[in-house]
Amino acid sequence: MIKLDLSFYQNSDTISIAESLLGKYIYTKVDNKITSGIITETEAYLVNDKACHAYNNNKTPRTKVMFDRGGIAYIYLCYGMHHLLNIVTNKKDIPEAVLIRSIEPIDGIDIMQNRRNKKIFNRTLTTGPGSLTKALGITKNFNYKSFLSNELWIEDKKNVIKDDNIIKSKRVGIEYALQDALLPYRFRIKDSKWTSFPK
Repeated sequence: MIKLDLSFYQNSDTISIAESLLGKYIYTKVDNKITSGIITETEAYLVNDKACHAYNNNKTPRTKVMFDRGGIAYIYLCYGMHHLLNIVTNKKDIPEAVLIRSIEPIDGIDIMQNRRNKKIFNRTLTTGPGSLTKALGITKNFNYKSFLSNELWIEDKKNVIKDDNIIKSKRVGIEYALQDALLPYRFRIKDSKWTSFPK
């Protein structure tokens, strides 16, 4: 097991981090059960980006986690239903993050299916940010969790995704961000079926 170290997450180029995460393996250990998947889709959020929760250094009880050093989890509840997993990036007091949108399930598929109440194994198991967190057993208790912990981590297995196999597009569900909603900060593995459908 070789976990990505903090220097990966504390890079000042959050866009590069979001792209580099494609092909990496994310793991959770919950109730002594390990589940994992290959990251297939991400979105980047920068401090000068109107779609970012901490836009213009907006520090609130919810976003204060983003002002910490890169390498910890920022979990928030979307639509009062779905816990979404974000990786805090960059240096302390530069609130940026990468949202994990989809994964290809690898380890503990039966556990994931049970958590998602799915009898048939298909792409809906872990595509979409709310689906993958439920499959991995991620809840609000993971907020502030380090990616060097024994409950949550990412490994680099040298599964390199070439530039011509990465789709760059606008992000999903952020129309309120006006012109920033058009920024190409969403990244997907082109030849993977384990990504969200384009909108």
